[in-house]
Amino acid sequence: MYAIIESGSKQYRVEQGDEIDVELLHEEDGAKVSFESILMLNDGTKIQIGAPTVAGCTVMGEVLGEVKGPKVISYKYKRRKNCRRKKGHRQRYARVKITEISAGGTA
Repeated sequence: MYAIIESGSKQYRVEQGDEIDVELLHEEDGAKVSFESILMLNDGTKIQIGAPTVAGCTVMGEVLGEVKGPKVISYKYKRRKNCRRKKGHRQRYARVKITEISAGGTA
């Protein structure tokens, strides 16, 4: 069974036991979170596609902690002017472990 959820205006394909990095949720480590915006649900026999979301379905997860993404480098320069600017950035994410996918009474 897998589902496609939306969190932080991004979409993720999740199964039970997966660990995903989503936008910061501002929750404590070990806190339970639920994703209500389920776009698609596949239980192995049939596929439910939401319009825009599947009614009655939830995906439960547990916040494992905060992680940093890869470093992104921004480099600007103007040729022959000795003008260079280098900036770096690392985005922070919340790592979430998916604990349960419920299909609204049909799980």
